[in-house]
Amino acid sequence: MAPKKKCSCLWILGLCLVASKSSKVPGITDHKFIDECVTTHNEWRSKVSPSAGDMKYMSWDKSLAKTAEAWAKKCQFMHDSCLDTPYACDKNFQYVGQNIWLGGINGFTSRVAITSWYNEVEYYNFDNISCSKVCGHYTQVVWANSYKVGCAVADCPKLGAALFVCNYGPAGNYVNTRPYRKGEPCSLCSKEEKCVKKLCQNPLLIGKAPQRMAFNSFCLAIILVRIF
Repeated sequence: MAPKKKCSCLWILGLCLVASKSSKVPGITDHKFIDECVTTHNEWRSKVSPSAGDMKYMSWDKSLAKTAEAWAKKCQFMHDSCLDTPYACDKNFQYVGQNIWLGGINGFTSRVAITSWYNEVEYYNFDNISCSKVCGHYTQVVWANSYKVGCAVADCPKLGAALFVCNYGPAGNYVNTRPYRKGEPCSLCSKEEKCVKKLCQNPLLIGKAPQRMAFNSFCLAIILVRIF
């Protein structure tokens, strides 16, 4: 009986290992996950039609990723409550944009989720600035001025799926505004930016977010006195 018991234990252990492996999701410090999120965003941003003259190169932001992770772990298929309040989601951005995706945990990849957002392009009319169906995920993915992204995924048993969240800084999707300006790729980049794979990349902003400057009334008074 001993050999049979041993085999039984090994079989159960094998099932446990398979289950744990299949339910494991990448963390926000996983370099492969980060690279896939950033690369997929930039790949689709460079392929918009009509082409964009001012599309910024997107890079990873740890702070946005932490906020995305905190929200994903709540396992609620809805947008974060901090989005409507200035600087509530992130101290460096007045407003943050957000896309959420719900799907199977097995075989999850950020590329699949991001591509599904981009595919909403079929419902977006660039000339009329209108959507025939849901297309807000697409417009946020290709919002030219959103140059920072931070994503996270959580296994949510109560939803029976994985919840993938991406936060964008600064936020996009302003009413009656096109996501980008039409033109030859990089034709509308600023003088500080260089053209990288049809996107406007500012070397000074790679790995950094703009610092929010804080002023109080005393400092402002001193500045005004010195000016006048």
